[in-house]
Amino acid sequence: MLGQQKITILYCRLSNEDLGEGESNSIQNQKILLTSYAKKQGYTNLKILVDDGYTGTNFNRPAVQEGLDLVKQGLVSTWIVKDMSRFGRDYLTVGQYTELVFPSQDVRFIAVNDGVDSICGDSDGFAAIRNLFNEWYPRDTSKKVRAVFQQKGASGKHLGRPPYGYQIDPLDKEHWILDEEAAPVVKRIFDLSIAGKGPCSIARILEQDKVLTAKSLYAQRKGRPLPERPYHWIDQSIVGILERMDYTGCTCNFKSYSKSYKLKKRIPTQKEEMAIFPNTQEAIVDKAQWDRVQELRQHKRRMTKGDRQGLFSGLLRCADCDGNLHFATSASYGYKQDHYVCGQYKSGRGTCSAHYIREEVLRALVLDRIRAVNTYIRQNVEGFEDEWMQSCRDQRAKSQQEHKRQIAQTKKRLDDIETLLTRCYEDMVLGTLSRERYLKLSEGYEVEQEQLQLELDVTEEWVEQQESLEQDLRQFITLVDKYIAVPELTQTIVNEYIHKILIYAPEKAGRIRTQRVKIIFNFVDELDIPMVNQIITHEQPIGTNGKKKKTA
Repeated sequence: MLGQQKITILYCRLSNEDLGEGESNSIQNQKILLTSYAKKQGYTNLKILVDDGYTGTNFNRPAVQEGLDLVKQGLVSTWIVKDMSRFGRDYLTVGQYTELVFPSQDVRFIAVNDGVDSICGDSDGFAAIRNLFNEWYPRDTSKKVRAVFQQKGASGKHLGRPPYGYQIDPLDKEHWILDEEAAPVVKRIFDLSIAGKGPCSIARILEQDKVLTAKSLYAQRKGRPLPERPYHWIDQSIVGILERMDYTGCTCNFKSYSKSYKLKKRIPTQKEEMAIFPNTQEAIVDKAQWDRVQELRQHKRRMTKGDRQGLFSGLLRCADCDGNLHFATSASYGYKQDHYVCGQYKSGRGTCSAHYIREEVLRALVLDRIRAVNTYIRQNVEGFEDEWMQSCRDQRAKSQQEHKRQIAQTKKRLDDIETLLTRCYEDMVLGTLSRERYLKLSEGYEVEQEQLQLELDVTEEWVEQQESLEQDLRQFITLVDKYIAVPELTQTIVNEYIHKILIYAPEKAGRIRTQRVKIIFNFVDELDIPMVNQIITHEQPIGTNGKKKKTA
């Protein structure tokens, strides 16, 4: 036979989904069938290529790619498969190779059981239809699998395996319990993040302390050899842990999705589209700490050239332009001076003024304020709670009532619009309303519907936030109880207490420089009573050696 000096490829494929079709589709069965067929037909120089466990919905398979590379090099004379579905289940791509690529390279394509032979032709004329049905099969399977996962996820059950820190409850496979070895490591990672450490720094700390990675820990438990670097944590693993909401004790489903069953890329889902079920397993970190970590991660902390970071980096905002204040060190009066300056200042060439403040001064102001707040609350906790709640009621009760009334009205209007759209459609079908008139009316209603839904979402979120104020107050009091004494500021204390600090532009009167600083605490940032959220003023004689006196 001509071309026998070239390779005859016997291609076998089996996906996980195909396992349910029985032994006839097994790799071993395919090898036996194809080898027997090739020998009977007199083919030699056989090369068996196998993709075991790979879907046919795409051609990102190692064996099929190896064969196609040989085809491009002109080394293949014949490509034989058991049936068309073994080659692939993507109708367009299968057709592209069998109708264009293979003929252009003089490659004979044979699908034994389907009676397809590119030289002899399609025996029954249904090759194209078979390709289409082969694609419909995984599409239908994907829909069924998605429906099952959708139902399971919407019921509050976990959709995946437990993350590092949890393990499956031996008494209930649907429930997660704490992994006694891994859970403390997860808690430590969150604590280090609150202490101002970034993912790379946390990874280095864990590696220095010889903490086994998740992969190493699981290998050790199964008696397998440890990886070459068992303590080598990577920052992506740390980020994955810090961003996982499940550690607060909830089940978070539908965090990502794929646009098509043919695509493996997962796209992150918006938070409002996720299904979150609280208190489904024991929490490793509380929700307040998790939320604070997410806030800190949103505000990246810039390092100086000497790999130094300010105590308040990421927390300082300009009161005028709302930009970040950057940490820097400069030589002044013969010694180095740590300070913060508005990022929009840019040495006088930017859009804002400097808003310069020294870290030493800011450290003293914040420490004094935290101590004062702690003392104020401890002296009369119940009185503080009553005063705070009464302040909230006075300021927000009327507004909250108005927002709830607005929510009820918006929901009623949305229901009315839905009814109107249905009636308009029925009138068009019955012929009492023209199609042009229907389209114009429905377009107007849909625009109004979209605007109202957006307003409803914003208003409901505001009301929900107001109703959580009592919980915020309890969290702040718990924080005060946690720190009986604050001898000095640490990164952890700053991050737990402070939400942000507003730095105002300095004002000069003669030889006195006055600057206002507004400290906004976590949980009670809207509180307006003495000691909390108070604007602090500090003064400094201009031209001194940097020593400033401060007044509250």
